[in-house]
Amino acid sequence: MMSNLNTAYERSSRESGAPAYLRLRRVLREQVEQGAFGPGHTLPSERELAEELALSRVTVRKALAGLVEDGVLVQRRGAGTFVAERIVKPLSKMTSFTEDLRARGLNPRSVFLEKALGEVTPEEAMALNLSPGSLVARLHRLRYAGEEPLAVEQSAIPGSMLPDPGAVTDSLYAALERLELRPVRALQRLRAVNLGPAHSKLLQVAPGSAALAIERRSFLADGRLVEFTRSWYRGDAYDFVAELHGE
Repeated sequence: MMSNLNTAYERSSRESGAPAYLRLRRVLREQVEQGAFGPGHTLPSERELAEELALSRVTVRKALAGLVEDGVLVQRRGAGTFVAERIVKPLSKMTSFTEDLRARGLNPRSVFLEKALGEVTPEEAMALNLSPGSLVARLHRLRYAGEEPLAVEQSAIPGSMLPDPGAVTDSLYAALERLELRPVRALQRLRAVNLGPAHSKLLQVAPGSAALAIERRSFLADGRLVEFTRSWYRGDAYDFVAELHGE
């Protein structure tokens, strides 16, 4: 396994002039995505990686820290560095569900429960700053990692921006990016909830199971609202992390 990592790093060094820690960070991420290091796998120690790749421990430490921040790896004091088993989503990054899972070597997919254009509801009108009677594209999706359901999502996008909901085949953000309408910032509200019968059935957990409910409003660079999404994530499968800085 270390020999494969060494070969991949040497190839990256020949192809890229990026700093060593960024090259190592990218190579390690690729190894995780390709399944060389599976969920829960223990990575070699900083010392072992540094010796094998002829790098300083500071370089290795910086690469690992970046992957921990991205949620790809987790570090446990006294135990080492592991590939994340749970889905860890950094709250400081504007990424989609699809991007989060692919970054961790998992296979994301969606089952659409609704994909339609309809008249805006009062709640959607308020959230998206739309006039009564406006049209919105609605996407109601069950989000999976492989065969395991992880989240239920209900999204509304102004019909003027997404007149054809059928353009969304999996990732909403990928579809918006193709339309040059990918959001650049978002406001999110998170709260702990217990799942009701409908959501627990979709997520294949017992009624009353713990979940995290998220409400997101996303904005374009010019300030226009492009997305209003409500999500319910299984509490036993998802962690959300936020990096905080002092003054």
